[in-house]
Amino acid sequence: MRKFWIDTDTASDDAIAILMALRWPDIQVEGISVVSGNVPVEMGTRNALYTVELCGKKTPVYSGLPRPLLREPVYAYFFHGPDGMGGMNYPQAQQPPEKKHAVEAFIEVIRAAPGEITLITLGPLSNIAAALRVAPDLAEKIPMCYIMGGAAACLGNITPAAEYNIWVDPDAAHVVFHAGIPTLMVGWEHCRGIANLDDDDIAYVRSFGTSYADFAIDCNASAIQTNRNWLGDPGLALPDPVTMAIALDPSVCTRRSKHFVDVETQSDLTRGMTVVDELGVTEQVANIEVCWEIDPGKWKETLYKTLR
Repeated sequence: MRKFWIDTDTASDDAIAILMALRWPDIQVEGISVVSGNVPVEMGTRNALYTVELCGKKTPVYSGLPRPLLREPVYAYFFHGPDGMGGMNYPQAQQPPEKKHAVEAFIEVIRAAPGEITLITLGPLSNIAAALRVAPDLAEKIPMCYIMGGAAACLGNITPAAEYNIWVDPDAAHVVFHAGIPTLMVGWEHCRGIANLDDDDIAYVRSFGTSYADFAIDCNASAIQTNRNWLGDPGLALPDPVTMAIALDPSVCTRRSKHFVDVETQSDLTRGMTVVDELGVTEQVANIEVCWEIDPGKWKETLYKTLR
């Protein structure tokens, strides 16, 4: 069994990514830490617990930082709906959140199993940066990190230069990007266009007739409409599940390369921009692998396997 730790700001697409990991046959999710981002940390924790319960699991869920390291919190209700789950108002799960703080739990679990637990981040990197500040030794104990965040092609979704997760807490992203953890950055752009679930794909998912399939579409009701009206895309964009698909099956990413990548923390204009030195002009040591292309068909089939 492969071991995962998921850090998330659980809204609709995060929930589907969590479901994918929980339902993948050779994955054991050791814990889920929740951070402020799409929604407040309390709401994200509630959404994560509901997803765990839907999957019939008892995976521990830990509440983490309620705000970015240095900045004011912001939320994405406009995209995910007032509850982060498409306005579905799912009931509260029976399982309570763990009493231990997410940062403390993450440090303990990674130290207890050095080199064994892959990290997947689906939201701002505040929890992970806070853990690294307290316990910098974690960097050498995490064999791989998959980050849903950034915009290597400089196509932002919250500003012209920045992707939302990195923009929310660029200071945390800077810490994590420079920690020395083997990392693949999966930008939000990979969920667009033909990687969207269009009407035919959505109907196909509905045809599975499972609670997982219905959940995947229902909780993204707000996201589907916003994606079409705002971005002009054909359907449902799922950046977090795309990243999870790559973590589950790395061959979903068909082109990757390692570069020096930095995060802009000072400028208001380009706050949170992930600056990728693709040509090596800075002569800085490459620190981050960048996913440049995915196989849309393989990504969708990876998703479908977990929803059937």
